[in-house]
Amino acid sequence: QSFKSLDKTVAELSGDRETLSSELSAVNEYYAKVKDRCVAKPESYQERKARRDAEIEGLKEALRVLEEETAFVQRKRHGALRGGALQAE
Repeated sequence: QSFKSLDKTVAELSGDRETLSSELSAVNEYYAKVKDRCVAKPESYQERKARRDAEIEGLKEALRVLEEETAFVQRKRHGALRGGALQAE
C-alpha cells in the first residue's frame, strides 16, 4: 500500500516539476525580451562623441545667430541715435 501511494506521489510531483519547468522557461524567455527593450544600454564612445559633436555644432550655430542679431540691433540703435541728433540740429 505505501509503495503505491509513494509511486502516486512521485508521479504527481514529477508532473508538477515538468509544468513548473515549462512555466519557468516561458517566464525567462519573456524576461529576456523585456530586458532587451527596457534595460538601458550604455552608449558606445562613437555614439557619445557624435551626439556631443552635434550638440556643439548646434550651440555654435546658435551663438552665431545671437551675435548677428545683437550686432544688427546695436547698429540699428546706433543709427537711430545719429539720425535723431541730426534732426535736432
